[in-house]
Amino acid sequence: MSVKAPKGIKRAAKTVKGTIAKVPGPSSNPATNILIWDIATRGVVMIVGRQIEKAMLRMRYEPEKASAIVKGRTMVKSMTATGAARVASKSLPGFLAVTGALLAKTAFDRGYKRRESRQRGEKTLSDQAANAEE
Repeated sequence: MSVKAPKGIKRAAKTVKGTIAKVPGPSSNPATNILIWDIATRGVVMIVGRQIEKAMLRMRYEPEKASAIVKGRTMVKSMTATGAARVASKSLPGFLAVTGALLAKTAFDRGYKRRESRQRGEKTLSDQAANAEE
């Protein structure tokens, strides 16, 4: 059973679709326009994501150290996080695999004493912050 949209909504959608179709992009090639918007969107998402990370880190660290931690992330860590997010967003089995791996990592970390686990995390973040200064 499907729900039908009211006529006014359908009419408005057709008007908007027609208007959007008339708006020219920077290029006459629609594939190029999509590429430009894709790159721009990903750039904005990356910038916002970094700002969110810095804000979360500032709750625990000084602003300079929080910024250094974000800047000091290695390419491998960035690619791993991006790859895991992509796998998780593509399918339910991928989501379950990534979630399972994160739960396993959490259980592994909790296997250490709380103090030892915290020290290991602090060392990792300090190394990452030192990496930014190089």
